[in-house]
Amino acid sequence: MFVHGLWLLPSSWDRWQALFKEAGFATLAPGWPDDPETIVEAKAHPEVFAHKTIGQVADHFGEVVATLTRKPVIMGHSFGGLLTQILAGRGLAAASVAIDPAPFRGVLPLPISALRAASPVLTNPLNRGRAVPLTYEQFRYAFANALGEDEAKQLYDTYAVAAPGAPLFQAAAANLNPWTEAKVDTKNPDRGPLLIISGEKDHTVPWSIANASYNRQKRNDGVTEIVEMPGRGHALTIDSGWREVADTALRFVQRFVKP
Repeated sequence: MFVHGLWLLPSSWDRWQALFKEAGFATLAPGWPDDPETIVEAKAHPEVFAHKTIGQVADHFGEVVATLTRKPVIMGHSFGGLLTQILAGRGLAAASVAIDPAPFRGVLPLPISALRAASPVLTNPLNRGRAVPLTYEQFRYAFANALGEDEAKQLYDTYAVAAPGAPLFQAAAANLNPWTEAKVDTKNPDRGPLLIISGEKDHTVPWSIANASYNRQKRNDGVTEIVEMPGRGHALTIDSGWREVADTALRFVQRFVKP
């Protein structure tokens, strides 16, 4: 089960789903609540993305898992990576892969690049209740800084949609709020094997954040691993090098779960 993050739709996983199907896995990529079917529809009605919280979306994916006949492998990118860890912490995953995952309570590093990447949302408190799109320049910094101009523009036109502001405010305040929804049960013995993948040049979730998440997770008795993808930014799941990342995730999954 593939879980997308902010500013993307389930279609961002299309090539990944095809690869995992070739490897013998049944796949699904559910949207967040109210996700439009297409990029065109999403850009025409960006307001539908507003008012989504981390807890609401995690519960939504938990309900999807409840309809399945066996525990799925759960794989997520960015805020999808945070949701992946939340679901795994609930004991819902056979194995999980969190790619450039957004931070949860207890993850302390707050690099300047991450603050800048989140600034289109966090600089205006009213954005908590809004759907917020990225300009091309903002997308270039947050997602496509490791890419050439032509590919960055192509990804922006193909994939970028508005995103709810609330999850970013929740993550930013997670270490100040004991009741935050941006929290992960890292000690659950039913968490299952977990791989964290980090892009070396990621501005949005730099290595310091990914590694801090790993250091929290490795306290679990289950297998916990981290790998850094050289030269890659936050768009590593959708850019021209996606296959290298997908193959890394697939090899990890195949060690623990049969198709």
